[in-house]
Amino acid sequence: MGGDLEKIEWLKERLAQPLPGTGAHELMAARVKPMPHLIPYDARPSAVLSALFMHKDTLHTLLIKRAEDGKAHSGQVSFPGGRQELSDDDLAATALREAYEEVGIIPAEVEILGGLTPLYIPVSNFIVHPFIGYTARRPSYRINNKEVARIIEIPLQELLHPDRKTKIEVTSPADASFIRTVPAYTLPDGTVIWGATAMIFSEFQVLLGEYQ
Repeated sequence: MGGDLEKIEWLKERLAQPLPGTGAHELMAARVKPMPHLIPYDARPSAVLSALFMHKDTLHTLLIKRAEDGKAHSGQVSFPGGRQELSDDDLAATALREAYEEVGIIPAEVEILGGLTPLYIPVSNFIVHPFIGYTARRPSYRINNKEVARIIEIPLQELLHPDRKTKIEVTSPADASFIRTVPAYTLPDGTVIWGATAMIFSEFQVLLGEYQ
């Protein structure tokens, strides 16, 4: 456990420094629509929370499988998150509010360690700001079934294992004609993580690779 807590303190310091950025995103890039030369002026700001927590003496991370609702990211695996609202103080507040609304994580129990590089998603016109948060105990979940099909908890080291990276054929709920072989993470139970979530986690993985 001590090593994991040291990693949390290291992350807090490291996230305040220059980040790996888009080069790390591209290692797991898979886009339904091509990236434009310029991000549109009307791109919608949003935020996601990568929540880290101790469970069974091991650092875990949280993902969700989104409900099948016919939207651009229907049924996909992602971090809790969504669009910024006018009532949010900042984008970190957006990530915390969305995590609370979707899975019941209490904002006051989460320490925001820092943010990763924002990522524009052409298919939904969101510019996503990822935040890394830490809570000392496993969250007590309250799932919003309209938005979340299930919660996925996984030891961070398991997700970082080289065997988790693969290439897989996927389709997109946003475009029925999209059938492509893309880089992805696959979990031991066969769950597939691709697209923006995989790109965000790729930067996090590159960052953690610096930890000694």
